[in-house]
Amino acid sequence: MHTTAVWVHGNGMAITESTAMNAPRLTAWRVPLARLVRSTRGVRTSVIAPAVVYGHGGGLLNVVAKGPRTTENTPALVMVGTGDQHWSTVHVDDLAELYVLALETAPAGSYFLGAGGENPTVRKITEAVSCSIGLGGRVEAEPVAKTRDRLGPLGEALLLDQQASGDTARRRLGWSPQGPSIFDDIARTDF
Repeated sequence: MHTTAVWVHGNGMAITESTAMNAPRLTAWRVPLARLVRSTRGVRTSVIAPAVVYGHGGGLLNVVAKGPRTTENTPALVMVGTGDQHWSTVHVDDLAELYVLALETAPAGSYFLGAGGENPTVRKITEAVSCSIGLGGRVEAEPVAKTRDRLGPLGEALLLDQQASGDTARRRLGWSPQGPSIFDDIARTDF
């Protein structure tokens, strides 16, 4: 089993396992490694490309929750970029189930996107986090250049506009994500 990331595909509104690779700097090193793992002979290999993982208070939602705030009388949570970009997401428990299924049943050289099918905008995610941390859903966009300066290569990846479904894993492995939605998880998380 090898882990890469859905980010290796770059921007895309209907990302699948066959979508071309256009990785940002943060994940570019993963592309040749995943190809090597998939082409290995004599060993049954699989590669999983998780979407943005959330659940049980972990994951990149903490980057959002700990992001800068405006300094006005009614502060707002600053978004990663404009907030118009979509993030493909997956609950950590569903992702774990995908790994088990791939390990047990996937054919050699398999590649699966670990995406639960929920692809909200960063604005919607940040508004939900803003409510959860007591800022009443108030958010403010951040210039893309400032996000890149603040977060470096991670910022470049978080600025990607991606939508993926994980349908191949559903069809081929019988994967059936059951975890709470990202919004239900945010509502229950104490950031």
